[in-house]
Amino acid sequence: MTAGISQVRKRSQSYGFRRGPLFAVAVIGASAMVMIGAAPAAVAEDTQSKQWYLDAMRVDEIWKSTKGEGIKIAVIDTGVNASTPSLKGQVLKGLDATEVDGTTDDYDGHGTTMAELIAGTGASGGLKGLAPGAKIIPMRVADEEFEKKHKTDSFDGANAIRAAADSDAKIINLSIGGELLSYQEKEAVKYAHGKGKLLFASVGNSGDEANKAEYPANYPEVVGVAATDREGQAAKYSQHGDFVDIAAPGSEIPGWCDETFSKYCDGKNGTSFATALVSASAALIWSANPDWTANQVLRVMFESAGRSDDWKPGTVSNYLGHGIVRPNAAINRGIGKPGDPDVSPLTNERTTADGSSDAGDPSKDPSDDSSAQPKPGADGAKDTDTAKAAKDTGDDSQLGLILGGVALVTVLAGGAFAVVRKRRSA
Repeated sequence: MTAGISQVRKRSQSYGFRRGPLFAVAVIGASAMVMIGAAPAAVAEDTQSKQWYLDAMRVDEIWKSTKGEGIKIAVIDTGVNASTPSLKGQVLKGLDATEVDGTTDDYDGHGTTMAELIAGTGASGGLKGLAPGAKIIPMRVADEEFEKKHKTDSFDGANAIRAAADSDAKIINLSIGGELLSYQEKEAVKYAHGKGKLLFASVGNSGDEANKAEYPANYPEVVGVAATDREGQAAKYSQHGDFVDIAAPGSEIPGWCDETFSKYCDGKNGTSFATALVSASAALIWSANPDWTANQVLRVMFESAGRSDDWKPGTVSNYLGHGIVRPNAAINRGIGKPGDPDVSPLTNERTTADGSSDAGDPSKDPSDDSSAQPKPGADGAKDTDTAKAAKDTGDDSQLGLILGGVALVTVLAGGAFAVVRKRRSA
């Protein structure tokens, strides 16, 4: 895409996030856009009881080993309200990539929800983050409604990714996306990947509709995250294809209702939530293994992910990718081998911690760059087999939820199975 071509950006969840240049996604529901930075007036007392996935992921066992200490995560979103009880002391200085007022205040509530799902302390009954020892670096970008009210930087998304790459953040959370490829965004992603960052992006919420591949999840260097429901099934709305790399809970998750930060709402759905939980899982694993590279953390995440016994080696699911993320299996049960620190499990190419020679080079012609294309399949292999969500003889199972049992993946046509497609080496 060339500069000046407008796109539509949305958050990958059930309440909308449409936006202009350089990130795209359709909106599901609309939100009022009012700038606010005040602490919430009230918090539902039972909000934490709605975080069903925490027990399923056995956080009490994980937190005995690590809470994500020492890991910083850049959250590229609508901003972050650092004044909520759950985020006090958890948010570091970030960037207003919109260049509107120099603040990173959240004008919608979406970014704050993502931050709390990752690193919230749970104070005053607020959301408990999966990695409460981690810290958040907010990178604010604009959505379409925000752009209608303010003059914003057209390249805020790409600039935010580059700023995150140059920051102390090890992980970049992108709970946003869009259908159109952007050269500036693509180069920013390559730059961040070359700097040794882990990038996680939501695959989108039109799985039961158009189901078109979205960016940045579809860039080869980005981990595409799908969503599962309470029963451990691939959520119907979660987009599917060879751009899916891993999955996590994304349904019936509480979050801030809107930009007023007055209360949490129940029953929100979207791959946004799943992406935040995958980012938090990476923070936990990296904190427990601080000497590992991004490649090693991601390889262990893939190898320890929940999948059925009949899942064929060398294949990944179009609905769950490598499986459903299981940080406890990696941290406390030692499942997964870190492998070569310099080889990406996404691209199977050698990477460098200091950035590749052409990473982010604006002079390079995008038409000559194969990485601008969607994530490829391997040898044109046809879809084969079926895959269940996660069957394991270990202790990570509860009520047939995300980490065990024989939960099946739902296909749009109504069948209870997921095709598995052979692409990058599993």
